[in-house]
Amino acid sequence: MLHVRPSNSRGFANHGWLESFHSFSFAGYYDPAHMGYSVLRVINEDKVAPDTGFGMHGHQDMEIITYMLAGELRHTDSMGHTAVIRAGDVQRMTAGTGVRHSEMNASSQATAHFLQIWILPDTQGLAPDYEDKTIALADKHNRWALVASSDARAGSLKVHQDLSLYATVLAAEASLPITVSAGRCAYLHIVSGAVVVDGQPLQAGDALKVDAPAALTMQAMQDSEILWFDLPEMIE
Repeated sequence: MLHVRPSNSRGFANHGWLESFHSFSFAGYYDPAHMGYSVLRVINEDKVAPDTGFGMHGHQDMEIITYMLAGELRHTDSMGHTAVIRAGDVQRMTAGTGVRHSEMNASSQATAHFLQIWILPDTQGLAPDYEDKTIALADKHNRWALVASSDARAGSLKVHQDLSLYATVLAAEASLPITVSAGRCAYLHIVSGAVVVDGQPLQAGDALKVDAPAALTMQAMQDSEILWFDLPEMIE
């Protein structure tokens, strides 16, 4: 029921200007056992050096979420959007019928550190779209904050897929429940710190897959940040 994906088993690429850990197969990293999970296709932990970044490139039929951890990232796209996102900001881009964008470190001194998440949409050929928002630390402190959902409830980002993405920043010794309902599965990504989920220790970069209904408790061993994806159940 609980399956751990250790941080040190992720794919890794160092391009000089970019260091990237891949939770699932991506670019030059291929592992047929880790092609995605449910509708999750990509979770990359990226560190981009100052004054560098991803030049203009294209995407199609993918929901792309950028979750900022540190530094500044300048987004520019073919829809006419330009924005700088910082730690605490989250961005969603629906690639749909096709969009081009660039993601550049907006700082000449600090590294940009972020997670880039790709989600398979429930519909092909959507109109391209973009949005971003700031999630206050107080909204995540020792509680689950809804980051993205299919119906944009509670002011969350809208994604075109049957999922809910939550985030929390837990103080040491604090705990939170994780409930996986029938017909659902869950994917936990430990962004930083260390936690224990029903006796299973997890540290930064680790992930936990939950593929059956469950009522779990997560406790932080130190200050920690965690993402929880509530997903459609896996179809074999």
